[in-house]
Amino acid sequence: MLAISTRGFLWSDVETRTLLNIWGEQDIQTALDGNFRNSHVYRDVARRLGEMGFERTPEQCRVRIKSLKRQFLLAKEGNLRNNGQYHKICKFYDAMERILSSRPQIDPQELLDSGAVGDETMDGTEEEEDTDPPQHPYLESTGECSYPETQVKMEYPPIPIPVTVGNGKYHLYGMLLHCYHIVCRYYHSHSPQNLNPLSSTGTTVRQTSSSQSASGPSSSRPKRPKKRHADLPLDSLMERFLEQSAEAEQSFYQLEEQRLQVEDRRREAEHARELHMLQVLGQMFSSIATRNPVAPATTAMPPARNTMESTMQPGVPMSASSHMMRGRSCHLRVRSPQSQAEWPSYHTRPQSNAGSQTLVIERSFSLGTAARTGMDDILPLVKNIVPPLTSKKHKGQDGRIGIIGGCQEYTGAPYFAAISALKVGADLSHVFCTKDAAIVIKSYSPELIVHPVLDSPNAVEEIEKWLPRLHSLVVGPGLGRDDKLLKNAKEVIEKSKARDIPIVIDADGLWLVAQQPSVIQGYQKGILTPNYMEFTRLYEAMYHEPLDSSDHQRSAMELSVAMGNLTVVLKGEEDLITDGNKVILCRQEGSGRRCGGQGDLLSGSLGVLAHWAYASSADMTKSVNPSVVAAFGACSLTRQCNKQAFHKHGRATTTTDMIQEISSAFKKLFES
Repeated sequence: MLAISTRGFLWSDVETRTLLNIWGEQDIQTALDGNFRNSHVYRDVARRLGEMGFERTPEQCRVRIKSLKRQFLLAKEGNLRNNGQYHKICKFYDAMERILSSRPQIDPQELLDSGAVGDETMDGTEEEEDTDPPQHPYLESTGECSYPETQVKMEYPPIPIPVTVGNGKYHLYGMLLHCYHIVCRYYHSHSPQNLNPLSSTGTTVRQTSSSQSASGPSSSRPKRPKKRHADLPLDSLMERFLEQSAEAEQSFYQLEEQRLQVEDRRREAEHARELHMLQVLGQMFSSIATRNPVAPATTAMPPARNTMESTMQPGVPMSASSHMMRGRSCHLRVRSPQSQAEWPSYHTRPQSNAGSQTLVIERSFSLGTAARTGMDDILPLVKNIVPPLTSKKHKGQDGRIGIIGGCQEYTGAPYFAAISALKVGADLSHVFCTKDAAIVIKSYSPELIVHPVLDSPNAVEEIEKWLPRLHSLVVGPGLGRDDKLLKNAKEVIEKSKARDIPIVIDADGLWLVAQQPSVIQGYQKGILTPNYMEFTRLYEAMYHEPLDSSDHQRSAMELSVAMGNLTVVLKGEEDLITDGNKVILCRQEGSGRRCGGQGDLLSGSLGVLAHWAYASSADMTKSVNPSVVAAFGACSLTRQCNKQAFHKHGRATTTTDMIQEISSAFKKLFES
């Protein structure tokens, strides 16, 4: 499973606006106008949305578009725009009006009668309700004729809203339109132009009434008794209608979520059955190998993890297949015992051996290429990416780093990350924090550029203005878990991905990724730096099962593959670095001292090294993933600083002491 699709049904504003931009494109609108069956159009919309980083199914895109069009019609035809209430119904009214204004005009009443919205038709039928026309009571007062007050009794029965899931037909929106039709009919009957004024005065009315009563019961019209009916205003009806719509939509989402959970459990059961079948097949091959051993093939086979070999007589049915199981590939390969030549799984080659023909079958489990590269191979690459110091450079050329984090409770973490970036070699270091933390962080060092905008109403716009000037971004140090700050950080990550700059995510930024993996999933310049607890949270969020702590290397590779081959740095006794294709262990000597802030030193220095690695040519990194090279350099530097500081201060070592060692440690590792 290389990617995990978004399972939630709540659309964020960024996702909705991206969907509207795609749906409003000329080719999409042209395809929708001329086709009644438009499933292929929404598959194209879902594909384009996926390229923008949002994994949605075509059905989810279609339902979301229909919902937005319904809200747009309610706001436009409900006469709510005059009193400024239409934004409560349709948040994206302006965007929808811009798109739909270029299309042929459609009669809203025709849409209501036919139960269709836009270019989709509702499944199911609508039932008409029989209502008596409003009666005009006689006026008993004298004076000039005026429009009488009409009392309308709203006694509509409760309308059930059935939702059927599974056959692809949704009656929800047909029922909602039926409710809206009832409201419109009430408003139409209550409007003054539909009321017939009396042509005589009140005195004439009384005279006519008395003359009719004198002529006898046969010619008199029975007088209807007066009733006091509740005259509900249109605003109250519309508010009730919107509440029922929201409840019905929430019920629909809950049922769909339950259906997806059942589907997930079914897939897991299928995977378990496939694994069981493979185990049975392996036992069968083992028993065959026990009866007919083949010595030459056994000695010539290359080493493979969990490898089984056996011989097979011609004519015996054989199935060669390939299964992908959470980043692990299982292959059955056929080999010739004499020539040791490997053949594809769909070929079988007999081989004569003492009058009998045999086939050698190899079953192996592997994690991609899963190559391990040593420290001696990567350290020279880190030295290659370090830019030389020359007098021809200008300020900012060696790196302008942005730190997203810092709130009232946590002011040290963003400072450690920002000052470490400067100490490693960045020219400028920006900190985007909350207003309460800005003064404190600024007081730590005058070298930092502090922006108190992270909790402002227009935080994303303020930070976006600085993104063109930044070379890399570090998200998470001191960020906290406030919903508003996490939302702003998510949108800043989306804007930074569009700028194609390296993004390092640490600390509370990893909490955001665990809640919403799609925010960074598949972005090749993304780097995650979790400790063991953060890594466990990420792994369980992706696979929904407990972490197997017996094999950290395999688990780290699985997480990297699930996140789209992002670079993962698992901090621990040995820092483990992987991009899903290879594993690097950083065994640089450190110390037993673990104090708060060491991870911030690593993330800040990693932000600088990531910029240097991606700015270097492919020859300098020898085609190794630049994120892996930068991560190895940052881990080695942090461990060396820890070692030197501990040598001087022992148990009293703090992150401040480690930062003071950056200069000498960097020179010893990368400039000697």
